[in-house]
Amino acid sequence: MRLCSLTRLGTPSPGTLLAVFAHPDDESFGVGGTLALYARRGVSVHLVCATLGEAGSVPQEMLQGFPSIADLRETELRCAASHLGLTSVHLLGYRDSGMPGTADNHHPDALMAAPLEEVTARITHLIRGLRPQVVVTFDPVGGYRHPDHIVIHTATVQAFEAAADPRRFPDGLPAFRPEKLYFHTFSRRLLRVLVRTLEVLGRDVHHFGRNADIDLADVASESFPVHARINIRSMAKAKARAAACHASQMDRSTGSFLRWSSRILGSTETFTRAFPPPFAGLRESDFFEGVD
Repeated sequence: MRLCSLTRLGTPSPGTLLAVFAHPDDESFGVGGTLALYARRGVSVHLVCATLGEAGSVPQEMLQGFPSIADLRETELRCAASHLGLTSVHLLGYRDSGMPGTADNHHPDALMAAPLEEVTARITHLIRGLRPQVVVTFDPVGGYRHPDHIVIHTATVQAFEAAADPRRFPDGLPAFRPEKLYFHTFSRRLLRVLVRTLEVLGRDVHHFGRNADIDLADVASESFPVHARINIRSMAKAKARAAACHASQMDRSTGSFLRWSSRILGSTETFTRAFPPPFAGLRESDFFEGVD
């Protein structure tokens, strides 16, 4: 586990937010506007990235000057982090597991092959060290059922609880309990509209993305409640610049889809609140609402 960008020094932060994700680009495509918004407000925004996204294909010309896909994607991650204004990025050091049923699932260093307790312990250590009031991670199906996303969701939920218990994963740091836990999710109603539109245009919604390994129709069948809507209109350009850093993850069609879907999905990013347990009708517009 290592730090790949230096913590910024300055005046005391009005709060601390920890985002825990699996691959380079997760921080930009899904929640980039939210991370940039809080960084702009002076919140210390830290990112945990579990792998360097080694699975999947990258055009050979993009690898010129890079020893490996991992080196390329770490460079892209550093670029995105600078545009989002992140305080620090922490790499857990696992390997991308790839999509279900691929050979990458069985690599000995793959995240999905690692003991869940080990992954949880590493995230617990970071929560105790960084002491965030707010933690953000994937929803229970990892957005689109990527195995690494699901592992990180499970490990982060467990670490959120374990960090407050000094008996769990003792590491010399004092126990700490964040105040809030959120899962990034998105409107399935709007996603179903996108799926129907893509079908009309003749696109294969069951094999979408650069590597044709995302089943958008299946993703649209899941639904999670939206408790928080963060207005990211003011951060649209910062999010776009961060997303553009991940050039190896976008072909022409994927880039066009991201721009198109961003216009349709509007200027908000949406989240399910996992803790404190939400009450009926909960509607938040700020993660730090009610935070001490």
